[in-house]
Amino acid sequence: MALERLNESEVRELFRAILALQNEDECYRFFEDLCTVGEVESLAQRFAVARMLREGATYHAIEEATGASTATISRVKRCLHYGADGYRIILDRLYGKPAESGSGKS
Repeated sequence: MALERLNESEVRELFRAILALQNEDECYRFFEDLCTVGEVESLAQRFAVARMLREGATYHAIEEATGASTATISRVKRCLHYGADGYRIILDRLYGKPAESGSGKS
């Protein structure tokens, strides 16, 4: 995992802090203090890209809707297919598992 390169105790403490947040208001407050507006917007954009890719949206549609670059879309797509399954886990929890289309999409 790429995060292993970071200071493990600091990353673990950050993740524990995020997991301790109890509602959306607390999330807004914590992330307002922790991140710049641009950092939060970038995270939100990547998550929106992941959701749209999973729904089968084209790169063009994703660019139009989110303003994400093709490089960002490609990186998120790579994570969806070859990453640590983080996007899949949370997308499944929020939106349910995607229906099998049998289209052989890659």
